[in-house]
Amino acid sequence: MTQVQVNKANTPPLEPGFMKHLGPEFEKDYMLNLKAFLKQQLDAKKTIYPHGSEIFNAFNLTPFDKVKVVIIGQDPYHGPNQAHGLCFSVQPTVKIPPSLVNIYKEIESDIGCKMPRHGFLESWAKQGVLLLNNVLTVERSKAASHQGKGWEQFTDQAIQVLNEQKEHLVFLLWGAQAGKKAARVDRQKHLVLETTHPSPFSCHRGFLGSRHFSKTNNYLKSHGLTPINWQIS
Repeated sequence: MTQVQVNKANTPPLEPGFMKHLGPEFEKDYMLNLKAFLKQQLDAKKTIYPHGSEIFNAFNLTPFDKVKVVIIGQDPYHGPNQAHGLCFSVQPTVKIPPSLVNIYKEIESDIGCKMPRHGFLESWAKQGVLLLNNVLTVERSKAASHQGKGWEQFTDQAIQVLNEQKEHLVFLLWGAQAGKKAARVDRQKHLVLETTHPSPFSCHRGFLGSRHFSKTNNYLKSHGLTPINWQIS
């Protein structure tokens, strides 16, 4: 199971830069309702992923001032020992999910990185890649079970703040949901790269061959920023 505190008196351990901009969200009705929903789930002995201490990993591993790239996912993985708060990423001992396999294939084709043996993407996060899911929790074995409970409003606000407060970010939007999520990003300030989702059902309709990783690094370098080392060791 998991626990999360999202009220004014006991806010979660959010990275200070993000807390400066997102702290007021934890006092709003929608977040208090979300907390009540999660408590009901736990009282009913539901198992929620990821673990409570990992729900905000995307923010805590990629501080606000360090964000250079934003990748938007949908929901956490809903199987045991998979989700740990970063979209597309799984714990090192877990089989690499199909979508991430396709991401690795595209990176290998695009910039020559070797296919890694695990799907743990923390090294990307620590370089400034915000791996943000649209929804931050899920019930075990029930995909999309926490949609419409309030997380979407919170992550919308996170994207809005990044869009307004920063410049020269790269938004990698894979699939229709990600595109809708960041529809208001100012393309005069930031680079927005869109294509199909990397899942096996859609990757051949645009994702494979999109060269988003080299395009990202070229853009960062053109603005005097350090490129991302996409190789997973």
